[in-house]
Parts: sequence; structure tokens; C-alpha cells
Amino acid sequence: MTAEPRPCEALGKHTGPVRPYAAGWLCTRHSPWGRAGQPEPQPGPGWPSDAWSTPSPDSASRVHDARAVASGKRRSSPATYRAAQAAVARKDQTA
Repeated sequence: MTAEPRPCEALGKHTGPVRPYAAGWLCTRHSPWGRAGQPEPQPGPGWPSDAWSTPSPDSASRVHDARAVASGKRRSSPATYRAAQAAVARKDQTA
């Protein structure tokens, strides 16, 4: 489902797409950079290529968390407790 395009909230002639700004919904001509007579800013390079490829410290702590739940040292629901016990049992059998 697509939303209806919003009209520019400024008075006068309008050009370009309408986007949200602190002053309201404005078109290209009434945007802050348009009123300053500057060109439209171009999108940047984006996120670094390795932004999400670095391992998270959370992944290593999940094993310890499952052990804490399985031992009863950490509160959890009965289903989570049984799943943690099964995961620890599988981990211990393979090691």
C-alpha cells in the first residue's frame, strides 16, 4: 500500500519531490538547501562493506547463556529451560 504524496507546505511555485524537514513537508525549491541557492545534496557512500561482517560478542555469550538457563541459574520459561537443556546436552555430546 502506497501513501498519498503530501503537498508542499510553503507558498509559491513548487518543484521536485516533497520530503519531510524540521519546518514541515517541503519541495525541492522550498527546502533549506534550495532556499540557500545550493545544489541538491547527493547520497553518500553508505555503510562500510564490513559493517555487519564483524563477529558480535553476543554470539559467544549465547552458549554461556544457554548453560546458565539449563542449570537453573537464570530465570526462564519452562519451554526455554527444556530447550536450553537440550542445546547444552547436544553441545556436550559433540565436544
